[in-house]
Amino acid sequence: MNRLFFERESASIAQGSFARAVASRALHSLQLWPHVKFDGGGVAPPPVEGERTAGKESAWACQAGVNSLAVDKFEHKLMLTGGADSTIKLWDLEQITPQKNDQTLKPIGEVKKSPSTHQFGITHISFYPFEPTAFLSSSYDHSLKIYSTDTLQPSASFKLDSIIYSHALSPIASHILVACCTQHPLVRLVDLHSGASTHSLAGHTGAVLAASWSPTNEHILATGGTDGTVRIWDVRKASGTLRLLDLEDSIGLGDGLDRPSRAAAKAHGAAVNGIEWTDDGQYIVSAGHDAAVRVWDASSGANTLAHFGPTLRNAKLETKPMLLSPVEHTKPKGGLLVYPNEGEVVIFELHEGRVVSRLRLPGPSVAVVRARTGTGERSVGRRVTSLAWRGVGEGFVSAGSDGVVRVWGPGVGEEMVDEVVEGETDRREEGGREKRKREVLDDVFKDLTRTKITFG
Repeated sequence: MNRLFFERESASIAQGSFARAVASRALHSLQLWPHVKFDGGGVAPPPVEGERTAGKESAWACQAGVNSLAVDKFEHKLMLTGGADSTIKLWDLEQITPQKNDQTLKPIGEVKKSPSTHQFGITHISFYPFEPTAFLSSSYDHSLKIYSTDTLQPSASFKLDSIIYSHALSPIASHILVACCTQHPLVRLVDLHSGASTHSLAGHTGAVLAASWSPTNEHILATGGTDGTVRIWDVRKASGTLRLLDLEDSIGLGDGLDRPSRAAAKAHGAAVNGIEWTDDGQYIVSAGHDAAVRVWDASSGANTLAHFGPTLRNAKLETKPMLLSPVEHTKPKGGLLVYPNEGEVVIFELHEGRVVSRLRLPGPSVAVVRARTGTGERSVGRRVTSLAWRGVGEGFVSAGSDGVVRVWGPGVGEEMVDEVVEGETDRREEGGREKRKREVLDDVFKDLTRTKITFG
């Protein structure tokens, strides 16, 4: 690392290359920060006779389970968590430090259940893209609500008469349309200006589970549903779907988004519950209950045939969260996909499907959490329900059905160096410890600058 900084100071390495190399190092050293805990209150259930207590959690962000979380994209200072018990908590991430002394964060605000707030579990929570003091939440109670982080009181509420699995706002639009994915086949568009559900997009034949706006065209929306389709829409047009993504089309022939597609085209062999765009708008990533992730060329609609192996798990009737690395911090086609698998988070090369790292959740595969009603306990799988970047090079946070929020960050201090040295012992001659560290770091630097793996 010292050599890398020296090369930057001596101008022998471009600033962009330096940033990518540092990000790559951060990615390869990502690990759980077990010293950081989020304590939203709760009492540990009594131990069961014969049960192992080692590795059991002692602090929960929401003991009934966390269904969704979000980090503000302006300063990456605030985090929201939405619970299975309908509560929403606000957290200050600036309290987190990489030092390994124990840090237990308490919520700085909470939305508790009341007649004006959500009555059932939160399904999705998000910050308003242009104002970090406002956020939106959707729920199993069929409502979409807008809150202020200052008052933590709902300022508007929309009843859609159907379970809302998730919602999406455009990161660039002059319009303020919220696309709502509901149990009903229609994609509902809610206009925050007028306070009305302006119109619906008809085309899906089953529940809509995922939606994502194009980051480069404010009127283009991608949605996925239980019918196995991914549909591309222009919300200005009343003619319906612009295009259906087709898993059998690997050519695309590309006349842009207006090129007709097969009426029977399917993107997945089962329900589609995850959709994300790369932030340059060039690719769409979809996830489905067929245990597949597909990468699509957004301009031609072609399936790029990226293959992510047989270990993906995806079967819940809920929106699948995925993270994509920022394009400006990666080499061309060097992006990364962060995928929540059963009991782990897996980082893949986006265009090759190769596993970069597996970050396994600690503890037993089944956790005991508080029942959603507030009384009694229930057993749940240790499943990752939500992910959010903390900031460029700072890693990410994850939420789980076990009610725990975890921080995943770069290795700290000498630990990363020591781990690398340990792996090199068999193929290096014995020598001074400091010399060996320098040699290993040189090798790491060369490997990272040769690879297309980057992290932002």
